[in-house]
Amino acid sequence: MASCADVLVLGGGPAALCIASELHQRGVVVEGIAPEPVDAPWPNTYGIWVDELKALNLEHLIEHRWNDTVSYFGAGGSEVADQPLVHGIEYGLFDRAALQNHWLQRALGVVWHRDTADHLEAGADHTLVTCASGKVRKARLVIDASGAGSSHILRPDQGPVAGQAAYGVVGRFSEAPISSGRFVLMDYRSNHLSEIQRLEPPTFLYAMDLGDGVFFIEETSLALAPGVPYDVLKQRLQQRLDQRGVQITEVIHEEFCLFPMNLPLPDRSQPVLAFGGAASMVHPASGYMVGALLRRGPGLADALTAALADTSLGSADLARRGWQTLWPTELVLRHQLYQFGLGRLMGFNASLLRTHFATFFSLARADWFGFLTNTLPLPRLMAVMLRLFALSPWELRRGLVLGAEKSQAPDFSR
Repeated sequence: MASCADVLVLGGGPAALCIASELHQRGVVVEGIAPEPVDAPWPNTYGIWVDELKALNLEHLIEHRWNDTVSYFGAGGSEVADQPLVHGIEYGLFDRAALQNHWLQRALGVVWHRDTADHLEAGADHTLVTCASGKVRKARLVIDASGAGSSHILRPDQGPVAGQAAYGVVGRFSEAPISSGRFVLMDYRSNHLSEIQRLEPPTFLYAMDLGDGVFFIEETSLALAPGVPYDVLKQRLQQRLDQRGVQITEVIHEEFCLFPMNLPLPDRSQPVLAFGGAASMVHPASGYMVGALLRRGPGLADALTAALADTSLGSADLARRGWQTLWPTELVLRHQLYQFGLGRLMGFNASLLRTHFATFFSLARADWFGFLTNTLPLPRLMAVMLRLFALSPWELRRGLVLGAEKSQAPDFSR
């Protein structure tokens, strides 16, 4: 059996590299287990509001940035409906290689084992991890950062988990699919859909001009259980292009995303800690997580470093300190409010969703920004939600309080 590390991190994605690098920077002996090389390129894109990175002095990790940031919440087909709602705040797209290298450089010296964790056994002093290779690894604390689908993290069963699904294309087009130099956060216009499709759960376009004639366009479902199939999203994206008379002339990259939006919080008494998607850190209001990793990773690493200094603490005590830091009461309550709100939105038809988001973005910029980034203190968050309710028209208020009457969900499997 290998020697005992202070911390063993499971996973090789953003969450794993983030927490491993933060702990390593504090002198903690860290090892990792990942099924693929941790320097293998990441396939998906990661966006963020630039102000989040300004606060962390990490703007250099941005590859593309846009000042022209808009959404469309009209039904489409009229001059008024096609007017964009201007957000007035800068949006950025991570340079994935730079972000990955940022964490890898900070984690130089961490030993990564290319393997898969099959079984975890927490003892009084340490935890044993049996791997697919048959090797057994040992650490005072195991942090599962392998994603929301991990089987090692216990959490309550609260019914079907809603997924945000997206299908996207990075490519070149016969003409610009969106205005030059623009970033579109949400385009809920639906005049490209059939009458039957408009009765189905709504989807929106997320799109950006990457420069040099290259655009990224992605059809996205906010949240649905089960998630909207990729072929449905692909068809709707094609219909948008067809309606605008635009053809794809070159596909540089296809993107497929599906991640849980309302995953229950883990059992915070278990002797294994989690971070990232496995710890339910995906923001239920937006689907974003990288900003949270960057903000919350250092604090968690500080708390664990202090706890590890006490050699009398075993896995259960160390994990408990970690859970308390990662999910204090304040954040738990905020998470519950966000999940309640998402549950309401999932029952809204396209018309109510458009009304909701148009009202939401009429809030003060600091309020909607803080809401979407989960940076508002709990009293302020509650005040913002009450303000949103006060600004909402009657039909939307009714839906927020009672839930909207849901139409029968389509059987996408047919």
